[in-house]
Amino acid sequence: MDVRRRPVRSSPAAGERLKTQKLNNPGDSSQTVPLCITNAVFFGLFFSVAYFLLHRWREKIRNSTPLHVVTAPLKPPLSQPSSPPSSTSSASSALVPALPPSMISPTKRSSSRKMRVSLVRVPPLSSIPPPWAAAIRREAVQRITKVVGGFAFEGFDYESILGQCCEMPIGFVQIPVGIAGPLLLDGKEYTVPMATTEGCLVASTNRGCKAIYGSGGASSFLLRDGMTRAPVVRFPTAKRAAQLKFFLEDPSILIPSLSSSRFARLQNIQPAIAGKNLYIRFRCSTGDAMGMNMVSKGVQNVLDFLQNEFPDMDVIGISGNFCSDKKAAAVNWIEGRGKSVVCEAIIKEEVVKKVLKTNVEALVELNMLKNLTGSAIAGALGGFNAHASNIVTAVYIATGQDPAQNVESSHCITMMEAVNDGKDLHISVTMPSIEGASKESPGANSRLLATIVAGSVLAGELSLMSAIAAGQLVKSHMKYNRSSKDISKVVS
Repeated sequence: MDVRRRPVRSSPAAGERLKTQKLNNPGDSSQTVPLCITNAVFFGLFFSVAYFLLHRWREKIRNSTPLHVVTAPLKPPLSQPSSPPSSTSSASSALVPALPPSMISPTKRSSSRKMRVSLVRVPPLSSIPPPWAAAIRREAVQRITKVVGGFAFEGFDYESILGQCCEMPIGFVQIPVGIAGPLLLDGKEYTVPMATTEGCLVASTNRGCKAIYGSGGASSFLLRDGMTRAPVVRFPTAKRAAQLKFFLEDPSILIPSLSSSRFARLQNIQPAIAGKNLYIRFRCSTGDAMGMNMVSKGVQNVLDFLQNEFPDMDVIGISGNFCSDKKAAAVNWIEGRGKSVVCEAIIKEEVVKKVLKTNVEALVELNMLKNLTGSAIAGALGGFNAHASNIVTAVYIATGQDPAQNVESSHCITMMEAVNDGKDLHISVTMPSIEGASKESPGANSRLLATIVAGSVLAGELSLMSAIAAGQLVKSHMKYNRSSKDISKVVS
């Protein structure tokens, strides 16, 4: 048989190149990328895209309105429960008010828990009535933190605080309110409300009021009335700051700039220089309002006016802490802020013995060694008293004032002196920076509130000092201030 051989092809010439060699030539720039680099690029792109999508999904969940699951049956809005809830979770679910039918989707049956639930698609909280918004917010916080059970919810008018004071409410805190009095001050009797959780405070203040009443009453005098605001400005040089300081020595040129309010009246300007920086403390009378917003608005107008006269002035801030607001400061203790009041009374000898259970000599000595010498050793700033902040804070909370203003409003020095041949006691409190506002029309009660606060402090100082002098402080607190009940857990 014939044997045929495949013809042997001759090898290519040295200069020729096969197409298959093009892929195997290590020197060629178009060679295939190694597998490890390909995998690295692929996984890098994959995880980058996955991270981006997860991040966008997370932001979308945070910014969108979630689906709230509300268990049925639901109680009607703001209904009073017959008994306090037994647990935190039951309290939270029981206090969720009923929502309108338009906000509830068809019900579904849960196979795992065998109960009917309603998936509620809630619109933005800004469009929901305040009670419903507070209930939904409370339920969400309860499920996350489990700590809202101690806050009362029902029985509060949430619409009254909308856009006024507290944002994002979930409930309210109950503080008991007691009364002390009658306080006989300037020939008139006043009943003083005090909100506190401290035992003996209201009873002690009430005893002081009784001692003052039995001695003919107390007298008060308003020394100053002016709210302050102190912006800080900066100049290129200290020379320019000094020029503005001299310019402000004539405050009459700034009076038209403070015409933003019909109640604000400029009293004086107190500038202080620190290098290139100038702190300008404006004091204005504000009628019956506390006046911070009123004065701040007028000061902003003054700064706009000064900017035209001093174009190189740089306004750093509307408040430079030279005011000084809600901080213990020597400028408030010396110059005063808000209402400066002094209140005094002469306590008869028989009242000191029968009502206060002590004597005049012991009170005078204790006041000198405790309130004056002891406070000086402690380096106290405006704290030359026994417990003025106790009374100020209790009255402020009960009357709807800002409790944080207790810091400067509690600046007080208590003085005691024996008079009428050592038989009677003269006691006085001087409080240079009482801040507070009347909730009614300007010009009604703000100054009266300051004098009542000072008179209440006078009563509280008199009673506490007497208890310390008679050695009754520890005994009374052990008897009346030993409650083991947690007030924060008492809900309506």
